[in-house]
Amino acid sequence: MTVNAMRTIKMTIAYRGTHYHGFQRQPNARTVQGEVEAQLSRILDQPTTVWGCSRTDTGVHAKEFVLHLHTERAIPCKNLVRAMNGYLPDDISVLAAEDAPADFHARFDCKGKEYLYRIHNHESKNPFETDLAFHYRRPLDDALIHEAAQAAVGRHDFHSFCAQATEETDCFRTIYAISARRTENIVEILVSGDGFLYNMVRILVGTLIDINEGVYPPDALGEIIAAKNRLAAGRTAMAHGLWLNRVFY
Repeated sequence: MTVNAMRTIKMTIAYRGTHYHGFQRQPNARTVQGEVEAQLSRILDQPTTVWGCSRTDTGVHAKEFVLHLHTERAIPCKNLVRAMNGYLPDDISVLAAEDAPADFHARFDCKGKEYLYRIHNHESKNPFETDLAFHYRRPLDDALIHEAAQAAVGRHDFHSFCAQATEETDCFRTIYAISARRTENIVEILVSGDGFLYNMVRILVGTLIDINEGVYPPDALGEIIAAKNRLAAGRTAMAHGLWLNRVFY
């Protein structure tokens, strides 16, 4: 394989996170990063590291996840996509690859993300949604949680929606939009913003579910944000309902 000048390649992937301990490489655990790096190293015939746009937890999925890598190999991006999809397991797919500026960074150049949380709202479980949506049996008022969620729009200190184990010191983030919509038995909550704290979307969704159950009043979200205390917010929603939906550059 021809060796040329160093290239930076931007790659977009999608994955089903059910069988992975998140994206980020971990010792003694199967991760998306580990699978991608293993196959890239095989195809490029050299050890290859990738840098991702985000971390995702165990069981979380991604419809659009961006990463970058450096290589001196001259393989065309189209061929790289085909080769990767030939070797990767069926629950990871490379959607696109392109040459990027030398200083491109998948994480630090990211301008925002959109997360999708899927809820299967029905008395009976759906075997086709088992690991792709949170099964919630009680009545779910999507109009109520949509209205309640609007208090989160804007720039706030989201300390109340940050997992206690986090090392974050700056909890200010901007939520551009949040919505809840129903299609038959599936309720989808979409949240877009300039960045997200550890477990922020899952805690936000869990709190909205608690509002639906009457644990908090419908207008409680503003006060919970103002409290800047994780104990003021509700449950952490299950990981398998969460999808990284889009990434903005």
